[in-house]
Amino acid sequence: MDLALLRTFVTVHRAGSFTRAAALLGLSQPAVTSQIRTLERQLGRPLFLRQARGVTPTTMGDELAHKAAPHLDALVEIAEAGLDEDSSVRTLHLAGPPEFTAERALPALTALTGHDGQGFALRASFGNAEEVLEGLAAGHHDLAITTARSRGALLTATPLCDEEHVLIAAPRWAARLGPGKLRRKGAVTVENLPVVEVHESLPLVSRYWAAVFDSRPAASGAVIVPDLRAVLACVITGAGLAVLPRYLCAAALERGDVVALLDPAVPPLRTYFLVVRTGTLAMPHIARAHEWLLRAAADWS
Repeated sequence: MDLALLRTFVTVHRAGSFTRAAALLGLSQPAVTSQIRTLERQLGRPLFLRQARGVTPTTMGDELAHKAAPHLDALVEIAEAGLDEDSSVRTLHLAGPPEFTAERALPALTALTGHDGQGFALRASFGNAEEVLEGLAAGHHDLAITTARSRGALLTATPLCDEEHVLIAAPRWAARLGPGKLRRKGAVTVENLPVVEVHESLPLVSRYWAAVFDSRPAASGAVIVPDLRAVLACVITGAGLAVLPRYLCAAALERGDVVALLDPAVPPLRTYFLVVRTGTLAMPHIARAHEWLLRAAADWS
């Protein structure tokens, strides 16, 4: 059986689409379709059910993928290991949310560039969870960090770390509220305070309100800026309250530039995932970066 046909088959099985598989393989969609039909003729059984959007594997297709994929991944690992020895530098394409990637992932990974002669060149891009996962699935990135767990066989997600969210404001707003008032009276205490957020929908504030107050925020955004670092800068100047990851505002809290308005018994958390295309951890530079980030995340709090 032709290994090229098996490689195409496994890629289609993971991608769930001839179109997406063609992009990952660098082939035309008709070429992918032709290869799958050839394999189906050789086996005498259909491997996929064609649907309006993508394909679904048959029982035979699932069985073949289960048997073939680990061996094809092992062949890729062998080939990539040889390539890694021939060239001391490979390029890793990383994507993730701008703040977390800039503040945590990039400082960790830059330690690997040129590390012990086995480093890699690093290229980073920013985007929201949907953009990052779409780019990874299309082959534009090697490794992605996202707050959304990927679904389907094409992408494999590993929990990376949790971030704690903190309700903060400048000291003058905290002084106006008075000590303990928010805990005693709840969200109604801050209904008239301006809000600084990354989007009109108030995603961080709404998540915090739901988890801590079991309600929805009544206020609208006074300042909307699509970067959490800019949100923090606005809060420090007194623009209003905000909900931010603790890692991002820890230094400002320590300096007294901002104040935590509440210390809930169970603080709201958000999980980050490290995502790769299934099978690409066979590539040494991707595997090395993946492992390095998981190790680094053990010390993040």
